[in-house]
Amino acid sequence: MSALELINVRKRYGTVETLKGIDLSLASGEFLVLLGPSGCGKSTLLNIIAGLAEASQGDVRIGDRSVTGVHPKDRDIAMVFQSYALYPNMSVARNIGFGLEMRNVPAAVRTEAVQKAAKILQIENLLGRKPSELSGGQRQRVAIGRALVRDPQVFLFDEPLSNLDAKLRMEMRTELKRLHQMLGTTIVYVTHDQIEAMTLATRIAVMRDGQIEQLATPDEIYNRPATRYVASFVGSPPMNMLDATVADGIAHIDGSLSGIPLPQALRENAASVRDVIIGIRPESLTLASSENAGLAIEAKVDVVELTGPELVVTSTIGSQRLTASLPPRSQIAVGTSQRFNIDASALHIFDKATGKRV
Repeated sequence: MSALELINVRKRYGTVETLKGIDLSLASGEFLVLLGPSGCGKSTLLNIIAGLAEASQGDVRIGDRSVTGVHPKDRDIAMVFQSYALYPNMSVARNIGFGLEMRNVPAAVRTEAVQKAAKILQIENLLGRKPSELSGGQRQRVAIGRALVRDPQVFLFDEPLSNLDAKLRMEMRTELKRLHQMLGTTIVYVTHDQIEAMTLATRIAVMRDGQIEQLATPDEIYNRPATRYVASFVGSPPMNMLDATVADGIAHIDGSLSGIPLPQALRENAASVRDVIIGIRPESLTLASSENAGLAIEAKVDVVELTGPELVVTSTIGSQRLTASLPPRSQIAVGTSQRFNIDASALHIFDKATGKRV
């Protein structure tokens, strides 16, 4: 039995269709991340699961029952919002237990649930404080605790870390990962942050224009993107996308004399396609030398940026941009021509016309 199932879910506002037939099935204990840019429909989909919006078509099933038309409080879900939405006049303990209080849960049971959630979230010493006395990360823990005491079938998170600074986001990602591993809860999590998606998810649904572009594990999303869009959206720095023409097993880079001999497997896949896009992740490029000369490509170095753990080199090949992530101590000068070795196993080819993986 699936913990959550969506069947041909569509949402229309007048003549505008914001969700265009979403189908997915989520097993118990999975951590699904809905990943995509603003306007792709991910929050709309989350609101439909929560019952805060109704689908124009399709069905939502939680556990063994359809919840289409069922009030949010009766869906056996708990939601954590982007804003903490805490009651400023209540203590942390009462904020966490207020939902149980409204359901007339006995005081002793409420207290036990609040104490248990506080221990899991490591905020036991904050139970007597008011929200105004807490940091952003502590407030988000309280908001998560309020959802935790519900013990629902499905947890819903709507960009819960976007209001935090970079350091707190990293800490809270770790806390959420620990929480999921400890409790084995089923989670649907909305974000536009690819790092959150890659580190937290058991599966990622990359969304675009109201549709799921690819639904897969983080490893597959990163290493075998189904479309050019997925490949360019996931990864930092983003994947290099080079326009090319395939002839006789060689991908000739547009605007350049350079060509990339395709490995046999890719050569067979690309046999029926002429105009392609060659995808190369920046970390799949290394500095070429006489000792390691292999599959290589030459480009003119334009910008060199040291980020700390890596040296990001931006160069041009013909009229196209090529970015490489190199070890921080790499010796490379702006304005020079540099040959980069390519990891042949990490080459990606996309049909230029359809954007789909070849």
